[in-house]
Amino acid sequence: MYCYVARQPIFDQNKEVTGYELLFRDGIENSFPNINADEATSKLITQHHLMLGVEKITGGKQAFINFSADTLIHHFPTSIDPNAIVIEILETVEISDELLTACKELHNMGYRLALDDHDFDPKWDVFLPYVHILKIDVRQFNVLEISRYLRRVRPYALTLLAEKVETAEEFAQLQTLGFDLYQGYFFARPEMLKHKQLGSNKLNLLTLISESSKVQLDFDKLAGIMQRDLDMSYKLLRFINSANFARKQTIGSLKHAMVYMGEAELKKFISLLALANLAEGQSDELLVMSLIRARFCDQLAAIRGDQENPPAAFLTGLFSLVDALLEQPLDELLSQLPLLDEIKAALLQGEGTLARYLELQTTFEQGLWQQQTKLSAALVPAGVDLNRVYLEAVEWGQSLLKVR
Repeated sequence: MYCYVARQPIFDQNKEVTGYELLFRDGIENSFPNINADEATSKLITQHHLMLGVEKITGGKQAFINFSADTLIHHFPTSIDPNAIVIEILETVEISDELLTACKELHNMGYRLALDDHDFDPKWDVFLPYVHILKIDVRQFNVLEISRYLRRVRPYALTLLAEKVETAEEFAQLQTLGFDLYQGYFFARPEMLKHKQLGSNKLNLLTLISESSKVQLDFDKLAGIMQRDLDMSYKLLRFINSANFARKQTIGSLKHAMVYMGEAELKKFISLLALANLAEGQSDELLVMSLIRARFCDQLAAIRGDQENPPAAFLTGLFSLVDALLEQPLDELLSQLPLLDEIKAALLQGEGTLARYLELQTTFEQGLWQQQTKLSAALVPAGVDLNRVYLEAVEWGQSLLKVR
């Protein structure tokens, strides 16, 4: 039996991640028969927290976790550090004196509570003194309704979290209404807030990516390109020296390091380091998500026995969020990036095998387990544990920032 967890990032007004909502799910083959919501919540919380720890899943950021009435009344959240969790009270719970007492006790113990999908029904007012966060589904109300509702709850010290934010315009409107946190497909499938032109230094990085995308590498030419950018050279050499395969031998020069790594791995690392430099000043979380996607797609290609040189699956995942990182429309940006045609087809038209790899990765990212099961069956042999592949990709992506 496998257990699955999806994590959806929660952003602040600066598009920096402050936490993740953890979405506990079972795939079709892993569901508990005739299980009620309370039992499902308790089993999934126990399995994921005791086996992995929410801190590992969220990279140390706060975990937003849904709880049903009975799990709250029986203090299931107290198995988790109050600093690591936000307790989401499901909108479907039945209000009772026992539930109110449990919320008061959890509040006094230092836990932060959130009302999920809050509909501003006055019946919840008695809970507001013990609640820190209101999560509001902005698809359910128009701007005038939200503004009126917020005026009514203004006397309470509440953090406002907008759910299902899908466009840049909505993001801007919600900022003016006073929302503090944001969650939705605007961040997972981002729209551009502004347009940037690439400067000469970034064009130099694109030249580096172009050279590293060729089937056969010219190490002298690569070294010459990197020598124009001292910072890039230093970061690449430091990264190579930190890699496991480089610890067996002392690395004395940039060219020596590149030759020792091998062409396939060098191409991957050049691309991710170039992307990190191109995205300088942007949220690290978007870069981490790109790295996770790159690693997962690359491992999936390896499982299927795809050709590794050039590493097309890795680059597809790596550049899948490049529009958000560089804040440019994706089609305009890819016209400037020297990527393979099959990678551009996957990213722009959703066509080809590489697009299926990315689609499978995003089912894990968004917790779409029925779709994940169907895609997995079509792409990988039976018995392959893609849940482990995804968790390993998450750990790998988070670890790379430490040596950036």
